[in-house]
Amino acid sequence: MKDAALELLEDRLFFTTEDLVSVLNIQRSSVHVLCSRCVKRGIFIRLKKNFFVLRHRWQRLTSAEFYLISNYLQVPSYLSCTTALSFHGVSTQVQRAWYDNISTRRSIHYSVQGVDFFFYKIGTPLYFGFERADNYFIATKEKAFVDACHMSIYGRYAFDSHACDLKKLNYEIITSIMKIFPERTRIFIRGICKI
Repeated sequence: MKDAALELLEDRLFFTTEDLVSVLNIQRSSVHVLCSRCVKRGIFIRLKKNFFVLRHRWQRLTSAEFYLISNYLQVPSYLSCTTALSFHGVSTQVQRAWYDNISTRRSIHYSVQGVDFFFYKIGTPLYFGFERADNYFIATKEKAFVDACHMSIYGRYAFDSHACDLKKLNYEIITSIMKIFPERTRIFIRGICKI
């Protein structure tokens, strides 16, 4: 690969085959061959089909950069559950190399170089309650709590509510959020929060 092209990629957190087509000004079929070779040689890490990061960059990514990659691995999505609860200082669990996300598309798991990205599908009416922090989307602490409870009650997520400092949550906001969730979820939350 041309040194100039590698220098251009250095400025990108991640890149796609389409990015390489424009950077290298070569045909798409050639880019696919190039990417395959670069993955085999250890220059690129494939995050998913047509989605890459430079290996040496991967080894020094910050949490914020992993959050951003999470948002782009599946669009639309936002970070939630224990990842967001840890971010907001509600959960005492420290997640390393594990990122929980909520999406309207599908439930899927990407495991890349010892880092796990989990996406949990939720109905479109329940897809709200997140904010933009830096360049990524993350659930508010109350929405992350409700999301974790909702996924847990249906056996889709292992949530340890005992590892949470519930005093850091606003129960009025939780009550407002959970109104549109199924009754089963509301009962579960009321049992944990005693509301």
